[in-house]
Amino acid sequence: MASQLTDRIWFNALWFQAVWLCAVLGRDSLLPLAVLLLALHIWLARRDFRAELLQMGMVGGVGVAADALLSATGVYGFSGGVLVPLWLCCLWLAFAAALGRSLAWLGARPAWASLAGAVAFPLNYWAGQRAGAVDFGYPLPVTLALLAVTWGLLLPQMFRLGARLSPARRRGIV
Repeated sequence: MASQLTDRIWFNALWFQAVWLCAVLGRDSLLPLAVLLLALHIWLARRDFRAELLQMGMVGGVGVAADALLSATGVYGFSGGVLVPLWLCCLWLAFAAALGRSLAWLGARPAWASLAGAVAFPLNYWAGQRAGAVDFGYPLPVTLALLAVTWGLLLPQMFRLGARLSPARRRGIV
């Protein structure tokens, strides 16, 4: 019964927003809470523990790798000179868990997923920049354009990968 809670759209959406707030607004100071929220998700999804970890690791890994590449090429940077801070890794793991749940409706529409990636991701990074979580290495329009192209191309692929790995999808819940 507990694992079904993670598959409920309302719960997953609220849980993801809580991780986002901890990660982006709290960063290192709220990192323990973000990790605790991830652990809660994994505990609630324990029936599909291995599949859940695989899906979160693979899809989240794509996000972390893309951020590392964008960071290494100077599109943006993080305090302390790290390529990808731990709080951002937590956010990517949470995003991977939301992909096949509260965001699943978008995965069935690749063109919409591409548009969402091209619009929502740059806006989220811009919100992070305004909150002091990230520094842009190029002028704002250039950075947003690079992020729009990157995430417009990658988000549909992340949905495709997530659909293959998602425990909730395999059980026919979403």
